Amino acid sequence: MKPKEAKKPKAGQESVWDYPRPPRIEDFSGHIKIIFNGEVIAETNRAKRVLETSHPPVYYIPPEDVKEEFLEPANNHSFCEWKGEASYYHLNVKGKQVRYACWYYPEPVKGFAELKYHMAFYAQKMDACFVNDEKVTPQPGKFYGGWITKNIVGPFKGEEGSEGW
Repeated sequence: MKPKEAKKPKAGQESVWDYPRPPRIEDFSGHIKIIFNGEVIAETNRAKRVLETSHPPVYYIPPEDVKEEFLEPANNHSFCEWKGEASYYHLNVKGKQVRYACWYYPEPVKGFAELKYHMAFYAQKMDACFVNDEKVTPQPGKFYGGWITKNIVGPFKGEEGSEGW
């Protein structure tokens, strides 16, 4: 159900309230770059973009485009009703660590198989995340991993007052 305060998108914008439920995966050929502790830890033009009602897009990066030497497996899992069981990585770069920096699906459910081992990073835990050279704003809420850019309008799940949707 779309909240009353949902913003109407302008030309070139997308409303998260027009995204589907269950989510949809799209190939994204735009430029994605993630920086932590002064190091580019991921950069790609081959991301997958997951779109779900009320959430800004989540970008999944192929493992070949992530500097995996900075990743340490975390002993944590979560479950998504659409994609299956997620596993997590901590990130260690030049002596600075962030716990549960990103997640991935080692065995995603049917319909999301193309996400297998692709990593999604929490923008709020990184120094900067970029979509086509635009620095993103993290989705509100500690659990959510969406990236907000100027062409995405909400309101977004995780914002104050969104508990009732």
